[in-house]
Amino acid sequence: MTDTVPTDYWHILDDGRIQCDLCPRACKLREGQRGLCFVRAREGDAVVLKTYGRSSGFCVDPIEKKPLNHFLPGTPVLSFGTAGCNLACKFCQNWDMSKSRQMDTLADRASPATLAAAARRLGCRSIAFTYNDPVIFMEYALDAAEACREAGVRSVAVTAGYICEKPREVFFRHMDAANVDLKAFTEDFYYKLTGAHLDPVLDTLRYLKHETDVWLEITTLLIPGQNDSEAELHALTQWVAGELGNDVPLHFTAFHPDWKMRDIPATPPETLTRARSIGLANGLRYVYTGNVHDRAGGTTYCHHCAAPLIVRDWYVLHAWNLDAEGRCTQCGTACDGVFEAAPGDWGARRLPVSLAS
Repeated sequence: MTDTVPTDYWHILDDGRIQCDLCPRACKLREGQRGLCFVRAREGDAVVLKTYGRSSGFCVDPIEKKPLNHFLPGTPVLSFGTAGCNLACKFCQNWDMSKSRQMDTLADRASPATLAAAARRLGCRSIAFTYNDPVIFMEYALDAAEACREAGVRSVAVTAGYICEKPREVFFRHMDAANVDLKAFTEDFYYKLTGAHLDPVLDTLRYLKHETDVWLEITTLLIPGQNDSEAELHALTQWVAGELGNDVPLHFTAFHPDWKMRDIPATPPETLTRARSIGLANGLRYVYTGNVHDRAGGTTYCHHCAAPLIVRDWYVLHAWNLDAEGRCTQCGTACDGVFEAAPGDWGARRLPVSLAS
């Protein structure tokens, strides 16, 4: 299995450079140059992916860690990432992988068929492309997703949603669920703190909700003084309710000082509670808090009778009050999501695995 494979989304410019058309960054490359993502490079008259089959590591996680609260709750998911990223977030919480420019970060490897077989062997109901953004290793992710689908294993993309229209259609055609990281709700934040733009992410969210069957959840990391104002939280949650619908779960998670923003304090739990209250007040059915211990903020409630449907404490399910068809056992109202007749029992375990052998 070669590490270098051809890619489809690029074109040659009049000045001889090649423009990568995978994401809105549109990197323009001369011979031997790599894009900002690090993993896509120009070789000859083409753009290639340099890290096919390579990984920074594999781990079996609870699906709730992605975070996905309405997609096969309680089940284990085989998670992996590569290196690099097509955003430049100063607050990156996975900077050791996403900002890596070292090939030795990619110490493990697995073919798509090996991934699918491992997921089945480990009892995983799904596989997650995560830790860094799977958009940048699209060819590897899609081959893995196809192999997993043939093996009865579903695929999850944890992504910033920063992708162009044509590859977006192909990429998400292979996904069963996605958690999109909506970094903030202002162009100023995106431009200054991520080196990207807001509108392409909003386009991806609209596309996923209205033009695909992919189960969608959203995460916003709240950073004190940067994207946690009451006005911005109202604007963000009103947009989600109005443009996507009130059935899309939204996770507000806590920031901790990291990468190039170590001078910013960690997010106070009360900020997350306030954000959750704002989202619920603006009509969203399912708003969660994350990266903090908040049993109420992690629990799924019936949007009709307010009965607790799935009680969570961290990643552990403590109660399950849905019938075999995913309806509230108290009032019979359907809960939005992808559920099986019974929940999984994986709990909060984290199981690193090596697939290289």
